[in-house]
Amino acid sequence: MGKKRTSKYKKHVGKSPGAIVYTGEKNAQKLFIESFDYGPDFINEQELQNIDEVFKFKSTDSITWININGLNHINEIEKIGAHYNLHPLVLEDIVNTSQRPKIDEYEDYIFVSLKMLYYDVDENITIEQVSFVLGKNYVLTFQESEGDVFDTVRERLRAGKGRIRTLGSDYLLYALVDAVVDHYYIVSETMGNKVEDLEDLLFSGNVKDDLSQQVLSLKKELLKVRRSIFPLREIISRIQKSDSDLILKKNLQFYNDVYDHIIQLSDSIDIFREMIWSLMDMYMTTISNKMNEVMKVLTIIATIFIPLTFIAGIYGMNFDNIPELHNPYGYYILVGNYVPYFYWNDLLF
Repeated sequence: MGKKRTSKYKKHVGKSPGAIVYTGEKNAQKLFIESFDYGPDFINEQELQNIDEVFKFKSTDSITWININGLNHINEIEKIGAHYNLHPLVLEDIVNTSQRPKIDEYEDYIFVSLKMLYYDVDENITIEQVSFVLGKNYVLTFQESEGDVFDTVRERLRAGKGRIRTLGSDYLLYALVDAVVDHYYIVSETMGNKVEDLEDLLFSGNVKDDLSQQVLSLKKELLKVRRSIFPLREIISRIQKSDSDLILKKNLQFYNDVYDHIIQLSDSIDIFREMIWSLMDMYMTTISNKMNEVMKVLTIIATIFIPLTFIAGIYGMNFDNIPELHNPYGYYILVGNYVPYFYWNDLLF
């Protein structure tokens, strides 16, 4: 009996459009809010205790990054949505963890949703949804739980080196998206190593009984990664073609670089997909060859014993008039007739 699967879509059945329904599984996740308010010459990093402390940053002239962990806290997300005038459909997509990566442009902000991928210490892939809201002087990020791929961005903000503190919120969005894409490379590299390890096992002839399960598991993993990465091409392409004042033309070249990375990753995923299909074909061929060897041995054994069975069947009958039955040389006659059979058998096999 297989593992019982639960549907993430039942919670949405019968709900009106824009209904905020959390579809994830981490219902006990604690709400965590952090803020980075900065300019060229300063930075103010805080861990906020409640959602009301976020509201003060909207009226400032500095750039603010608000990171919220804990999508199960619906009331707090509704509060921040009301303060920043976010559309109910945007709030619905934020808490819908099965949402396909997408981008929506509104008059005062741009909403982007994508998948954050990384491997844990046991090389099990983790897929987490992260949503971005880009405003004039702010970026809001929503994550399901603590732990992300943005530590490098935090360090760059704290250090104040480079261009991240001198450019606008659209560059901050680029930096966050670029951090997500950079970890796609790590995922791609790990997956490539897994494919090569399975390939080495097959070529070495050390085929284990669970190899087919490993190939199937890797295939499912690849499909998850592919569904997460491929839609990002459309997202970056729409940003490149956007007429929104929130995306400055001087920063488009950075998004072009992200687009190039996505194309490269997509090509790698397609190559891995073909390699996995080849692994499955190679595995089936190896199993077939082993079966052929077994059948060859069984055929030889059967070929040897079929005539013996035939002779034993005839001479085992209770008839008095069987030829050579009472002949003192009958045994030698039968053995002599059987020797040429072995000769022809050696010629055939």
